[in-house]
Amino acid sequence: MADKKVEAITSMEEDFAQWYTDVVVKADLTGYTSVKGFMVLKPAGYAIWELIQKQLDAKFKETGVENVYLPMLIPEGLLQKEKDHVEGFAPEVAWVTHGGLNELQEKLCVRPTSETLFCDFYQKDITSYRDLPKVYNQWCSVVRWEKETRPFLRSREFLWQEGHTAHATAEEAQERTIQMLNVYADFCEKVLAIPVVKGQKTEKEKFAGAVATYTIEALMHDGKALQSGTSHNFGDGFAQAFGVQFTDKDNQLKHVHQTSWGVTTRLIGAIIMVHGDNNGLKLPPMVAPTQVMIVPIQQKKEGVLEKAEELRAKLANIARVKVDDSDKSPGFKFAECEMRGIPLRVEVGPRDIENNQCVLVRRDTGEKISISMDELEAKVEELLVTIQKDMLEAARAHRDSHTYTAKNWDEFVDIINNKPGFIKAMWCGETECEENIKAETGASTRCMPFEQEQLSDTCVCCGKPAKKMVYFGRAY
Repeated sequence: MADKKVEAITSMEEDFAQWYTDVVVKADLTGYTSVKGFMVLKPAGYAIWELIQKQLDAKFKETGVENVYLPMLIPEGLLQKEKDHVEGFAPEVAWVTHGGLNELQEKLCVRPTSETLFCDFYQKDITSYRDLPKVYNQWCSVVRWEKETRPFLRSREFLWQEGHTAHATAEEAQERTIQMLNVYADFCEKVLAIPVVKGQKTEKEKFAGAVATYTIEALMHDGKALQSGTSHNFGDGFAQAFGVQFTDKDNQLKHVHQTSWGVTTRLIGAIIMVHGDNNGLKLPPMVAPTQVMIVPIQQKKEGVLEKAEELRAKLANIARVKVDDSDKSPGFKFAECEMRGIPLRVEVGPRDIENNQCVLVRRDTGEKISISMDELEAKVEELLVTIQKDMLEAARAHRDSHTYTAKNWDEFVDIINNKPGFIKAMWCGETECEENIKAETGASTRCMPFEQEQLSDTCVCCGKPAKKMVYFGRAY
């Protein structure tokens, strides 16, 4: 029975995309709905998002962020005010044309993002330098009419947070832009156990209407990149379009400088594709809804369930812990624990009780450890910390061993076709070269990393003098 459950997953080596879908479905994270491209976040999936939200929100608040909530509908006229922005989102916008039975005088779009609403709000709310900075964030959902959807990675409605800040000076705005990118990078590494590359997007890849876009890029198990969070410096472009002005200390009227930054439920897709294996999910302890599952063996025998419950009560103060007292076989329960990515399993049966011991099984390595029940709490606490650290190290080792350097075009083509992963290469800075690389190989510029290296003097594509070292990759 246990084998049957595991067999139901396509192996990632055989078909990574199918493996991903199988894991999402069989770990019961999402469900399909009657509305094409929209998904149900089931309890197991939503619980991961709740843990992401709770921990990230706390990190935001440490930097002075306050939460607000703005409407989900944007009047067409408001959206049209920032030309680049509306052009960037036009193909993905969903429109509301009727209120009840009456046609609306002005169409309303369902927010694909909320820059325009925040600008409208700030225009009314900011009058003086004393009103600044405004460091606001909202947790909400947005709708983008994607052509092809995949759970967590691309769906027509997804959950996210979007920070929108307003500052008196360009320097403050830039500082906040980088500060939030660093919050994301830190969160991905310490909480999600996902190592990231931090850098700036090229002109072609930046957010519509931004002066500069910064990104964290993660590498999935199949060697594809995933943009895992972005932070944008808007300068005063939006403020000029929307008339967001303030009277400064020198009594002069000035435009505010703005930023915007966000991460989405796509992070759950990243967790699956960075850590998962052919037995299912592997959740880092910090975002595992159940960190420890106690599996009673021969649970109908006297005292076994009672002992399992006693152990649960002991561990409840240090971990999110449950007892699987269902009537399934132990083998099935073990496979289910693995499928759901539960970091630590505790096995306890009649013989264990006699010997005052139990068996701990790590999800990340499969290692089994027999311990005395007296040391259970200390050992579980220690192991959860170790698993979190080891998962980050394993992901970093995978990323580093799948990051390659290409000094000329032949090397670039060879690597992209034969060695999935990141490619570091020099670039002349011309959009034309960037577009040629993508057209020829399917690889896009992921970012110009903050940590620059001089790999050669010439562009990997055209041979002209190089300006930047860039991470390239095929991406989700």
